[in-house]
Amino acid sequence: MTDHGRKPARWANDLNAILDVTHTRKRFPVPVEELALEYSRLKFPSDPIVAIDGGQLPNFEGALYSVHDGKAWAILYNEAVSDGRRRFTIAHEFGHFLMHRTLRPDGFRCSEKDVTFRAGVDMEQEADTFAAYLLMPFNDFRERLPADVVPSLDDLSAMAERYGVSLISCIVRWLEYTERRSMLVISIDDYILWSKSSDTAFKSGLYYKTRGVVPVEVPSQSLVSRKDMADIAREGVEHPAGVWLGESCTEITIHSDKYGQTITILHYGRESARWRHGDEPDEVDAFDRFSAKSRDRFGD
Repeated sequence: MTDHGRKPARWANDLNAILDVTHTRKRFPVPVEELALEYSRLKFPSDPIVAIDGGQLPNFEGALYSVHDGKAWAILYNEAVSDGRRRFTIAHEFGHFLMHRTLRPDGFRCSEKDVTFRAGVDMEQEADTFAAYLLMPFNDFRERLPADVVPSLDDLSAMAERYGVSLISCIVRWLEYTERRSMLVISIDDYILWSKSSDTAFKSGLYYKTRGVVPVEVPSQSLVSRKDMADIAREGVEHPAGVWLGESCTEITIHSDKYGQTITILHYGRESARWRHGDEPDEVDAFDRFSAKSRDRFGD
């Protein structure tokens, strides 16, 4: 992580404390655009954020750039995405403004990989952490979805609607604090793009390595490629050990036609005999390596 003073969670928690007082009637979704403009104007009048605009951005997802001869800043986001992804991108760039603008006077141009796949490093990771803490504070999330509960798709969808974020962002946030052994798998054309395991699942060896390896096919017995069973897959289907890794699980799968992705949630049993204290799984994705340290990710 960079050494620049206040850390991302602290920034987000301080802002949420302000919102707790000023937005009592409608606390969520966080008014991220209004917040970025007003807070920067009041807190940093010498170089505030003066504009937040959308545009056609084929090569990147969002940007923070200097305007008015270095006396102000603007945020640009890709308008060709869902509202959830747009809001996360704006929060991500707001995080760059708060934490990094003096370190990078020329600003930031953040790729889809940096923002959407949460695959960036250092300052990009910090901006992601800030966005997740700001939009989906743990205290509120845990209150509505306790750590020991196995949520249904409807439960997670309701949380995503509450926070105004994508379903994937919401699932990832839940995985960061749940006590259950669960996993999110994102696939395209029957190949796993990336995955995210809860801490307890990761420690028991339940994860997929997807970086630096030959593309991993989704299991042939899974429901990922069975669109004829879409309704059943949304409710959850039990699988024996050997379908999704070496343990039995419940698979919930939904298809996102807009982005050509398939979203799969896997719930495993509470206990596993595979993990022993002091064990460390073989090298895994940068995604999982980062999540084991701090915790975040994605957007629809």
